[in-house]
Amino acid sequence: MKFTGLSAFPLTPFTAEGTVDEDAFIGLVDRLVVAGVDSISPLGSTGSYAYLNREERARVARSAVEAAGDVPVMVSIGAVRSRDVLAHAEDAQAAGVSAVLLAPVSYQPLTPEDVFGLYEEVTRELSVPLVVYDNPGTTRFTFTDELYRAVAELAGVASIKIPGVPADPGAARERVGSLRALLPEQVTIGVSGDPFAVTGLNAGCEAWYSVIGGTLPEASLAIGRAAGEGEATGAVAASERLRPLWDLFVEHGSLRVVAVVAEHLGLVRGPSLPSPIRGLSGEARARVVTVVEELGLDG
Repeated sequence: MKFTGLSAFPLTPFTAEGTVDEDAFIGLVDRLVVAGVDSISPLGSTGSYAYLNREERARVARSAVEAAGDVPVMVSIGAVRSRDVLAHAEDAQAAGVSAVLLAPVSYQPLTPEDVFGLYEEVTRELSVPLVVYDNPGTTRFTFTDELYRAVAELAGVASIKIPGVPADPGAARERVGSLRALLPEQVTIGVSGDPFAVTGLNAGCEAWYSVIGGTLPEASLAIGRAAGEGEATGAVAASERLRPLWDLFVEHGSLRVVAVVAEHLGLVRGPSLPSPIRGLSGEARARVVTVVEELGLDG
């Protein structure tokens, strides 16, 4: 599997009792299949994987694969202890996923040697491709280019999910070009950070690992398809249309905002986030709803 195009990261919705709302989750996956996303990535940070136990994660993986049909599914296997990462990898492969996603989750700060050792150990045990999940906002670990290169040379590593690129288009092209020269040809570069993703796509990133793609796939596909066809101006325009939403992401965090969007659209029941995370309320919630309606995203 080659990781290109839009990889959509859906929520894992929870019930008021704190259990996974499997019916709502399957509905989210069905929506992504119909929209035509290139791959589906449940149990990412948007999918609250760190708040689920092993049994819950395995069940979500099975439900996703069954609902996705021919669309590739990639799930996160991150955990604090390597033993648990390997257990999640075993469950994901048994569920029939097309790939796994791994971030260096930690409690004690990790060293580059720790992180390389984690990926080395896990890739030895995998029979499916692995995507490296560089997400310093949650892991508090920052990859160096040297570590990117070392990990990318491990067998089975198929893509690196970078946290973003410089805002200046020229600097972004230079950054992506330097990474492309550093990494093996078969390892794709995927951008994340939805407010800035279009800059990475126009700079040459081959994939977009998208939060909003898991809830509003059509809006995300408009950006990704334009960039993929070399229509940089159109991609920027499609992204700038969503600027009020991106501003909310920056202000409140993408998870809380996208949960309100999904709840407002009736895709999940609120509150949908795992305790102790509190969703937006009051004026902040009302602002999200207003933006969704003003942008016509509720149609």
